[in-house]
Amino acid sequence: IRRPPRSTPKPSSAASDVYKRQELLLRLDTETKTYRKKLKESQGWGVAYARYKGVSGLCAVFVRVTVDEEVSVDHVVSVSDVGEAISPDGVKNQIEGGIIQSISWTLKEAVKTDGNSVAVESWFDYPIIKFSEIPTMDTILIERPYEKPLGAAEISQGPAGAAVANAVRNALGIRVEQLPITRDAIVSSLLSSEV
Repeated sequence: IRRPPRSTPKPSSAASDVYKRQELLLRLDTETKTYRKKLKESQGWGVAYARYKGVSGLCAVFVRVTVDEEVSVDHVVSVSDVGEAISPDGVKNQIEGGIIQSISWTLKEAVKTDGNSVAVESWFDYPIIKFSEIPTMDTILIERPYEKPLGAAEISQGPAGAAVANAVRNALGIRVEQLPITRDAIVSSLLSSEV
């Protein structure tokens, strides 16, 4: 009598999500070891990850910053899982664009007001990241050609901003809770931490 072949039970979606998060973070850890070891006194590093809207792609971001007169982002490494990437170059562009936008939000952008009106009259008055301030980036996709596409949308924006804030905390030893993280926000946080 022949027995039917044993079938391997399919992992639950919760177990699959845990596996994917672990794989993402382990890959990020492997890719960033050298950047974490070569820190100068004024530098720090931070990591953050998220699953966009709880159902889309996963993205983990590592950021290295230098804190001097201002905070500058020196290097970014991102590892993303978007299921099947229909256009890998397009997905990488989307992720990198989200990281740049998030760095600008976190370090620069603020609408200044004068009483009840907006004081910014044009883009020339509005603080935004410049091309010369864009860091080097390593953008890594975990290829899953047999899974459905999850989309890249804005998967990198939340983790990138959080990673910048975590890197500033690593460099200074204090959490700056005011955005954007400008020199004034850092001084205010330093003063309040001494109280």
